[in-house]
Amino acid sequence: MLSAVLVGGLYSVVILILFDSTEWIELHICLCSILILLWPVAFRSISTAGMADFGISAGQCVIVVWDRSSPVKALKDLVGKLQALTGSEGRVSVENINQLLQSAHEESSFDIILSGVIPGSTTLHSAEILAEMARILRPGGCLFLKEPVETAVVNNSKVKTASKLCSSLTLSGLVEVKELQRESLSPEEIQSVQEHLGYQSDGLVSVQITGKKPNFEVGSSSQLKFSIAKKSPSVKPAVDPAAATLWTLSVNDMEDDSLDLIDSDELLEPEDLKKPDPASLRAASCGEGKKRKACKNCTCGLAEELEKEKSKEQKSSQPKSACGNCYLGDAFRCASCPYLGMPAFKPGEKVLLSNSNLHDA
Repeated sequence: MLSAVLVGGLYSVVILILFDSTEWIELHICLCSILILLWPVAFRSISTAGMADFGISAGQCVIVVWDRSSPVKALKDLVGKLQALTGSEGRVSVENINQLLQSAHEESSFDIILSGVIPGSTTLHSAEILAEMARILRPGGCLFLKEPVETAVVNNSKVKTASKLCSSLTLSGLVEVKELQRESLSPEEIQSVQEHLGYQSDGLVSVQITGKKPNFEVGSSSQLKFSIAKKSPSVKPAVDPAAATLWTLSVNDMEDDSLDLIDSDELLEPEDLKKPDPASLRAASCGEGKKRKACKNCTCGLAEELEKEKSKEQKSSQPKSACGNCYLGDAFRCASCPYLGMPAFKPGEKVLLSNSNLHDA
């Protein structure tokens, strides 16, 4: 209303300067009165024009997500406008972004989510926050967010680029992700970024992005219907009687003297009737070559034969006693005995020393 009075006053000064007549002054008074009366209606239509961009209608459930950078007065004004649009059947909720994960909102409970759209807000959205927003959105619901982004990629930066922010929305499960608006930051927003985010850059801009949740719930299933035409029963082709008679062999035909049958034994050669040599049946790779080696799963006896030879070599490699008393102990051994210092053992027994005996030595 104050702005309407100021505009009317400015208009009256211009009229008095340009026109100095009673008729023009009366016309001026009428126009000022109409301006003052219609100004609130015009202002209300201008303020709700931005809400129409979000597609908010009566009866919808809307949630506004804010952070500490959001001005309180702007937040209250936005909530009031949303309540006027949704009406008594709708619902407008307000949630702090830091408490969104702990708020435990029911799944698919909101039609519209507005985050960071409050004038002067500089909200950053993590992957966890975006996933939670996608969870509480109803199928077909929309998310509108506004966030400061970098125009170029900066290493180790907490502020994302616009393309990376769109990718994060897509990875959270939203579709039809697109950028709606891009504008430079106001001086108040630049100061808010420095104060609340501790970040400063010359390449910051503000982008508004929207995304839509698919028309189905996560994890839902649907039965696939296949239209398979029923096959008509196959009809066997008619058989020619003459052809059937031609390929039929009766018992009487077998007793015909003119029918020559081939004896299968006559097809064998004399060499096929000889009994094969067992040596020829032995695998070619078993025991052949420079080093005799049994094949895996040997069945010809070579593995047992090689095992016996190995045990004989081990026995022959053991030191031989000249006196025959080496196994009795050091009291019966000579000075050059190879078993000197070892405990007594049975003849042919392999001598093994325990760890305790080695430490004692």
